[in-house]
Amino acid sequence: MDSAQETAGGYQPWSEVTPDAARRLLVAAVEAFAERGYHATTTRDIAGRAGMSPAALYIHYKTKEELLHRISRIGHDKALEILDTAASGPGTAAERLTEAVRSFVRWHAAHHTTARVVQYELDALGPEHRSEIVALRRQSDAAVRRIVAEGVASGEFAVPDVPGTTLAVLSLCIDVARWFSTDGRRTPDEVGALYADLALRMVGARPGADPRE
Repeated sequence: MDSAQETAGGYQPWSEVTPDAARRLLVAAVEAFAERGYHATTTRDIAGRAGMSPAALYIHYKTKEELLHRISRIGHDKALEILDTAASGPGTAAERLTEAVRSFVRWHAAHHTTARVVQYELDALGPEHRSEIVALRRQSDAAVRRIVAEGVASGEFAVPDVPGTTLAVLSLCIDVARWFSTDGRRTPDEVGALYADLALRMVGARPGADPRE
C-alpha cells in the first residue's frame, strides 16, 4: 500500500470519503484491486481487508462496481486538477508542460497502487460510469493538448501531430503507475523530473533553455 508516501506527498488519501467505515472499505478495495485485479476480487475479500463483515460493505456501497467507480472518479478528478492547474498557470508553454508532466508523474509514482487501479481498471466499469470517466479523461487530454498547441503556435515546440504527441506524453506518464516501486532507486520527484525532460524532448524543446531567447 502506498498510503505513507501519499501522506508524505501532502495528500491525505481518500479524505473525500466519509464516514470512516466507507473510507476503510475503499482503501481495502484499492489494495485488493491492485493486487488481484477487479474481476478476481470479491466483496468478501474487500470486507475482510477492512476488518468488517461482508454485510457491512453493502451499507456503504451497493455493488463492487460502485466501489470501483468511486475510486476511479476521485482519481480522475485529481488527475484533471493537476493538469488543469498546470495548463492554466503562468509561464511559457515549455514551463507549463514541464510542470504538468512533473506533477502528473509524481502523483502516479507516489500513489502508484491507487493510480494502477484508476488507470487500468476502466473497462470493468458499467457503461454509464465508464462514459463519465472517459469524459474526464478527455478533459485531461485537452489540458495537455492545449499546452502543446500553444507551444507550437509560439514557436517553442516542433510538433507535426499535436493530438498524437499529447497521447504519447500522457501514456508515458500513466505507465509510471504500472512499474514504479518504492524499492527502486528513484523517488517520485526524480521520476517526475526525468519524465518532464523527456516530454520536452518529445515536443522538440530544449530542456533548460528559455524558448523566448
